[in-house]
Order: sequence, then C-alpha cells, then structure tokens
Amino acid sequence: MDKPAYKRVLLKVSGEALAGQAGFGISVETMDRITGKILEMSHMGVEVAVVVGAGNFWRGRYGQDMDRTTADHMGMLATSMNALALQDSLERQGGEVRVQSAIEMRQFAEPYIRRRAMRHLERGRIVIFACGTGNPFFSTDTAAALRAAEIEADAILLAKAVDAVYSADPKKDPNAQRLSHLTYLDVLNKGLQVMDTTAVSLCMDNSIPIVVFGLEPPDNILRAACGENLGTIISDAETLS
Repeated sequence: MDKPAYKRVLLKVSGEALAGQAGFGISVETMDRITGKILEMSHMGVEVAVVVGAGNFWRGRYGQDMDRTTADHMGMLATSMNALALQDSLERQGGEVRVQSAIEMRQFAEPYIRRRAMRHLERGRIVIFACGTGNPFFSTDTAAALRAAEIEADAILLAKAVDAVYSADPKKDPNAQRLSHLTYLDVLNKGLQVMDTTAVSLCMDNSIPIVVFGLEPPDNILRAACGENLGTIISDAETLS
C-alpha cells in the first residue's frame, strides 16, 4: 500500500452500508470488515474522523406524515446507535475511539467540542461524530462537511454504494457517463446527487476536496486515503487545471 495522501480525513459512511445484504439494521460481519479498514487507515498515520448516516434504521421520508423536526430528531438518535456500534467494532479490534454527539447524551458519548475532537485526532484516536449537526433540516452530509471544516480535514472520503459520480443514474440510464473529476459548481449546477447542496456549498467555501468512491470492497477506503482516483474527485477548478 502506498503512503497516505492526507494527514487528516473525514470519512462519511452511509447507514445502509452497515446493514449488509439484509438492508436493515446492523450486520456485525459487514461492519467489522469496514471498521477493520478504518483501523488500518489509522495505523497508516492518517487522523480519522467518521460521520455515519442512519438509513439502516430511519430516513426522513419514512416520517413524511410526521412533523419534520420530530422525524429529524429520530434520525439523529438513529445515527447515535450506528456510532456506538462502530465504536464497539473498532474497540474490539484494538482501536482507540471516541464518540462525540451534537446532542447531549452524557451516559453514551462526549459532547461535541471542536478542540477536544482535534486533540483526540492528534493523539491517534478515531473520532465518530453522532447526531448530525444537532439541528433538524440538516442532513448527515451537511454534518460531514461542517465537521470536516471545523477539524480542518484535508479531504472528505465519501464512501457510497455506487463507485463514482455519473451523469445520470447508471441503473436506469445505460448511457450514463462516469465522471472522474468535477468542480463544486459542476455538482451544484447539474444537480448531481452526490451530497446535498448545503454540504457541497460548505466544501466549496472551505476548499475541502470530496473523494467519492465505492465502499465495496472495503479496501477502497485505504486506496482512497492513499490518493488513488477510484471514482470521482470534486474540488476547486484550480485543482483540476
């Protein structure tokens, strides 16, 4: 494996990824495969922060007849379940981990404090951010972009079920083109479904590259951390020139 291309990264993992083939809940086997690679990345010297989604338990659209704020609060609680599961999996494999929550839950997790998070990272601990931004109407994509900016991450590693960004849904359009490089404005202007627009705008404002790649096989996490262009890189126009 090559040397890491980044000193500090924020890895965004979807909740669905933890469910494995079951499609719901947590597959311990699948989760352990993913966390094993996260731990390897940490052992390579990369400072690793993680934001995990909640789609394996709850998505906002499930509560379409509910009050939006209530539905989003339920989603935040679901991310805390995934964060604790990731912590357990990493610790069982010998990792040193801290979960920090945007919503106070002192019995389960530390409160999110930026300086404390950065100190953990400097000491080689993996930090998992739970409960999104702590506010309704903001997705975990936005939480990933916000936390990446706050901790001064070199890049967001966006692990997805699809192996790259395409011009259209490749499952529906056989002529969809695989895109290896994009600017933030390309994503926003073309309405590409990579991250929500708030998250992409935050990354653009703070010049944080987004590295999009397929989570399968989990080795891709290490390859992305070493700078391999596995899927799509989204960055400033100047970076692409």
